[in-house]
Amino acid sequence: MADPNILDRMDADPDARRELSFREKADIFSREYLMCLAYVLSATPSRYTYTKKLYGKLIGTSSILEDLLDFHGAKNNRDWYYYRELCAAVRHLAKAAYALKHIVNRLPFYDLGDLGGFEREGDATHEFLVRSLRKLAPAVLAEAGRLGLAIPAETYGVEDFPRISTPDLLESDIDDQETRQKTRSIVRLATEFIGISKSFEDLSLEEPMEYKAIIRMVPEAVNEVEVRRYEMLVHNLQSTFDSYVIHGGFRDGDRRLKRLRGTFSVVLHLLEMTGGLLHLYERHLHPVGMKSVYKQVRNQLSQLVDPVMLLDRTVNHGLLWACRFLGEGRELAQEILDENVERSSITVGVPETMGFHTRPSLLVAKVVQHYGGQVEMLAGDSRFDAASVLDIQWAGGKIKKENIRHVVFTGDSRALKDLEILARVNYGEDSMGRGIELPRELDYLR
Repeated sequence: MADPNILDRMDADPDARRELSFREKADIFSREYLMCLAYVLSATPSRYTYTKKLYGKLIGTSSILEDLLDFHGAKNNRDWYYYRELCAAVRHLAKAAYALKHIVNRLPFYDLGDLGGFEREGDATHEFLVRSLRKLAPAVLAEAGRLGLAIPAETYGVEDFPRISTPDLLESDIDDQETRQKTRSIVRLATEFIGISKSFEDLSLEEPMEYKAIIRMVPEAVNEVEVRRYEMLVHNLQSTFDSYVIHGGFRDGDRRLKRLRGTFSVVLHLLEMTGGLLHLYERHLHPVGMKSVYKQVRNQLSQLVDPVMLLDRTVNHGLLWACRFLGEGRELAQEILDENVERSSITVGVPETMGFHTRPSLLVAKVVQHYGGQVEMLAGDSRFDAASVLDIQWAGGKIKKENIRHVVFTGDSRALKDLEILARVNYGEDSMGRGIELPRELDYLR
């Protein structure tokens, strides 16, 4: 059992209480960071030298150094501001490279089918990140020297940063067949994935964009805040999937579920990379009105990290391919949803007085679209897609012509439950065709 008073005793130790100066701590916190950058500068770039372990070390050392500098006010100090900004640039480039390396390492396990030019685009992005880090490294070392920081005599070698992958895989000897795949979780995950992919369509990214088009979009329409929001949504999906659907990973189980999990993962890491690069651009490179010192440092950074190339890789690799994988994954998610969703049917009345005109048709379609499962409306001897406003209005013409009083909805039981509630309030209208307040269960239609 841990001693509850150990921290009190440490505080009482004279050696533990001795305070170091900021400069002494700057030396300590810079040491491994500068060793990494010296290695970046000296090592010939290859898959064996620029590894995930190297990027992880750069992320850790630059993060703790940036914390130290920010705590002591480097953002507002002429002498230390450039060193701090260089540190931030290294951190975000390393984080982007780490995410990209993760994708490369795991891609064979994702089972994503035809990848088109994705791997080629990834190589181009990694080359840009490496080139930028190699341009930053001498600037960082020179600035550390100017500030009088100790430049470590020790150096890292290739052996300090081995690759993650090896020819070996551990034996898969845990029998997880008793872990029952929960249909309810699968249905919810597929539904939420479909919703995310549809909302991502607002970006309208289908082909690579020219720089002039990109700067009209970034940061007004596409920015770090929006990308981070989607990143968190996809992260939550992946976490739920790993907890409740495929606990043991990729190597066993339903291939389509593994492909869906692979889609979650590649999109998540592309968004991680995109969000980090957008942060670097918006916070450190984007030309906005600033004081002379900040503007000068921004111009210096722009000579080391090309903003044009940064935006090209951010949008034409990270964001564009996230959109493509979301779109392709939606079809798979729809198949999985349709196979796992609970189905039933209900018989309800048609809207009184005015029938299925615009408002009732729109509300019915919104309910079905909200859940993502298939629902059909049966009117007489005809079937109509209940997710289509136009289909429902066509049905409305038949219903009026043949004086049909009741229709049958069949399909996703989740949607049918809400359609039954909607029908009880005459599809949101009074007898004069005016809108009325909907029940609380249908708040998502507001």
